[in-house]
Amino acid sequence: MQHKKVRLLASHQALRLLEARHPDAWSRYVEAAVPYTEGERIEAAVLDTADVAFLSRDITGKSTKHTVLPILELFSDMLCAGAGLRWVHTHSAGIDRHFYADLKRRGMTITTSTGSNAGVVAQSVLAAVLALNRRFRLLEQAQRDKVWRPLLGELMPRDLAGQKAVIVGWGAIGRKVADYLHMLGMEITVVRHSAVAPGRGAEDPVAAMISYDELRRSAPPYDWVILACPLTETTRGLIDADFLRRLPDTAHLVNVSRGDVVDEAALLEALESRRLAGAFLDVYTHEPLRPDSRLWGLDNVIVSPHSAGHSDGNYGRVADIFVRNLERWCLDQPLLNIAL
Repeated sequence: MQHKKVRLLASHQALRLLEARHPDAWSRYVEAAVPYTEGERIEAAVLDTADVAFLSRDITGKSTKHTVLPILELFSDMLCAGAGLRWVHTHSAGIDRHFYADLKRRGMTITTSTGSNAGVVAQSVLAAVLALNRRFRLLEQAQRDKVWRPLLGELMPRDLAGQKAVIVGWGAIGRKVADYLHMLGMEITVVRHSAVAPGRGAEDPVAAMISYDELRRSAPPYDWVILACPLTETTRGLIDADFLRRLPDTAHLVNVSRGDVVDEAALLEALESRRLAGAFLDVYTHEPLRPDSRLWGLDNVIVSPHSAGHSDGNYGRVADIFVRNLERWCLDQPLLNIAL
């Protein structure tokens, strides 16, 4: 079968991983590598020969949406400058960095690694639910104070079985979270763009599915609000002061989606006043979280530095997704995970 080959722009680390993990695909579909070395701008004559680029985790590193480190800044500049580039694949699930908009305006095809870390993020959600429900923050403080403080009386944890959880977002992460929470005996409602009746099999983890409009209109009787949705015009500011006021004061919030899904000022007020029992936050309106944010000091909050999806197996899973698309690209087949 006839197929084309690509000239691939990527970091040295990513190129080594791709060749070692997928040697057959490498020899079949990669004509030449255009390696990126940190801090070194590739000459225009060489850069313009690359038609495909792979943006890997070692390049984004510790950059955030508000603090872009030089290794990513230079690479993104070259992505925008590469005259021959037609397709960019990113290790992340989202494309909310500013340069992606520039690439899309140029007609560039952008694909993501959606699903590569879904299992890891879901495990972080499970860990957050268990840690908050079992009051691990109180146990941690008692250990630091060297005080024997059993969780009795008003400190007694509630059984998770029978508690109600709403999962906002029904992608790979949301589905895996539902499996975990169902395992704990929790009653699960799912929020998605169009509400559909769940299956009625004995193994179905979902009791109900509702739309985003229904979530806004309802009086939420939820013990747990799990945010695993993308940031869109529908979800921006979804969890606002009104929604938080309607939750019971025993409720918890877990956010592994995007910071702007939540009105952070309203969330802070609800947590400080104990109208919301607690939260696990992996994402924030401003990242990195500012040192003067009051969230740092709250004993009913677990602050995570946008790391819920980090795991050493992600590099390989992202490489696998890229190579599946590389084959499709070279065979002129539709790509997977195209960012719209």
